[in-house]
Amino acid sequence: QVQLVESGGGLVQPGGSLRLSCAASGSIGSFWTMGWYRQAPGKQRELVAKITSGVTVYKDAVKGRFTISRDNAKNTVYLQMNSLRPEDTAVYYCNTAWYTYSYWGQGTQVTVSS
Repeated sequence: QVQLVESGGGLVQPGGSLRLSCAASGSIGSFWTMGWYRQAPGKQRELVAKITSGVTVYKDAVKGRFTISRDNAKNTVYLQMNSLRPEDTAVYYCNTAWYTYSYWGQGTQVTVSS
């Protein structure tokens, strides 16, 4: 069983920055995909960014502002979020997946507001 624990959410003003962290416990390999999704009120959960063996994928709306990175030794994935906008407000969820296995964190709230 894999457990994911997220941290780093909060309230930030437009243009500000936040760094999310997600630590995985249990047995996962460096080949497992790790990623961040978000869900705003009344909207579907959507992919923000993911990383698999060093290859990254980003939602178009966050390209150039968000950076995903991973520390395989710590089984931890990070999401550095810069130039935040009110439309980035959502609950952010960490995910790790490989083959038929997929695990989710509990989510962390990110609110961008003045």
